Amino acid sequence: MMRLHGYFRSSTSYRVRIALNLKELEYETVPVNLLKGEQRGEAFCALNGFASVPALEVEGRTYTQSLAILEWLDERHPERPLLPRRIEDRFVARQLASAIAIELHALRNLSVLQYLKRDLGQSPDAIDGWYSHWLNRTLTPIEASLARRATGDFLFDAPGLFEAVLIPQLYNAARRGFDMTVMPHLTRIEAACLSLPAFVAAHPDNQPDAPETP
Repeated sequence: MMRLHGYFRSSTSYRVRIALNLKELEYETVPVNLLKGEQRGEAFCALNGFASVPALEVEGRTYTQSLAILEWLDERHPERPLLPRRIEDRFVARQLASAIAIELHALRNLSVLQYLKRDLGQSPDAIDGWYSHWLNRTLTPIEASLARRATGDFLFDAPGLFEAVLIPQLYNAARRGFDMTVMPHLTRIEAACLSLPAFVAAHPDNQPDAPETP
């Protein structure tokens, strides 16, 4: 049994949950409360020296960094692949997923938001405006890329790496009140994904550490 150490609202934990569910792999959830700083505790740091979630325990080994975990899962469990067959299609999936994970998610990381508020004295409104700027900067070219493609419900024939990275970030965007009405291709993909059991089961509200009142 795999053990996934994560936090219910962590985007990186969310994306790994989606991937595990898409591959129909069983796993045990081990909550790590980021707001209480449990990721910096001695026991967890011994498991994951990066002091971050997720951490995936498999057969005595620990795997960290979510994008690397997704690629490892696809190689270790090639059934129900996260990446398409064609090399050019795999590049597109990696390209768009990387833009979200590297150019956008890193700026929305809890430690960054805490630094802006605690150390730089930024107000919640200023932080929301700052985050909206980067959402626009990253999601707009992704929307344009999708518009140039003959896309259906997903980037390719089935949800995979791109969708696993995209959906958690759109969840965060919604929590911040970001207007997605001008991005119909992204919202179409989001709606299609959220209708699937793998995504429903991975949703933050459906995790054992989610509060009863969000």
